[in-house]
Amino acid sequence: MPRTPATSRRALLFGTAAVSAGALLTACTSNDPKNKEAAADNAPVADDKPGKAVTIGFAGPQADHGWLNAINDNAKSRAEKYSDVTLEITEGSNDIAQQIGQIQTLINKKVDVLVILPADGKALTQVGLQAMRAGIPVVNLDRVFASPQAYRCWIGGDNYGMGLNAGHYIGEQLKGRKNAKVVELAGLDNLELTQQRTKGFDDALKNYPNIRKVARQAADFTVESGQAKMAQLLQAQPQFDALWNHDDDQGVGALRAIDQAGRDDFLMVGGAGAKSAMDAIKAGKGVLKATVLYPPTMAASAIDLARALAQGKGVGGLAEFEIPSSVTLYSAVVTKDNVDQYLPTGFI
Repeated sequence: MPRTPATSRRALLFGTAAVSAGALLTACTSNDPKNKEAAADNAPVADDKPGKAVTIGFAGPQADHGWLNAINDNAKSRAEKYSDVTLEITEGSNDIAQQIGQIQTLINKKVDVLVILPADGKALTQVGLQAMRAGIPVVNLDRVFASPQAYRCWIGGDNYGMGLNAGHYIGEQLKGRKNAKVVELAGLDNLELTQQRTKGFDDALKNYPNIRKVARQAADFTVESGQAKMAQLLQAQPQFDALWNHDDDQGVGALRAIDQAGRDDFLMVGGAGAKSAMDAIKAGKGVLKATVLYPPTMAASAIDLARALAQGKGVGGLAEFEIPSSVTLYSAVVTKDNVDQYLPTGFI
């Protein structure tokens, strides 16, 4: 496979557009509207047409969770869509040293671009820097590295937005109810993402003076923990009006506990967008009325960005010559009204 020249690789890394200085000067200084339109119209953008062959290295944590498994599936299926993309994917590991080793193997193979979802962003920052210094641009997926120098582009979900949108949905459902009570089943408290989801939720509830959060339990994103912690919440809180559960996988256990307790006197909002949650929402028979997305389709988008980056192209719909330095996905609220639209994105 032909290799990208060093000068072009530096351009990919640091965002210099692959156009002549004269073209840039014309685009930046001309007052002629026609020239301005031409500059935007002629920006090379990625599309489905085959282009320069590229090899993308993909390294993520172990797929021991439905969402993480969907991340891998989305990356693979997106890469298969393009005849000009070869995907080198690692087995994935939650062991930091092992994942670093897997990424270093991809660096040694001299892939054109790396997509990395680190098991721990801070702990893997150095290997991201290593790739960038080797001339291999990095698309940092979801869990962010500690230094922006360790990646060319970051794409991920909006944890604060998840909490914010869950809170606003619950707030609107309980708007006319006096002295409404809500409870929260969070994820792992030592994770920043959990703290961000809680902060977003709390900030949203400030807009609804009739609502008070009366309890919060932290689980650890598993079915078993969701069941155990939800059972504790139900025992401690004989009456409340709404529950926000951070994660649909642990929500499977939470729903079991709710069924076992025979409770149906509140509404529940899930998080992430599992297919099981969307199926329950569509059926409309239980307490689960909505889920707030943390879309695993971000992995497919990361492949798109990596391909565009390796081919020196921008993003369709934007006038810039380069891909953005960061992309934050929106946390849509899936309800019975729009569930059919989002069902294809639901993960198992």
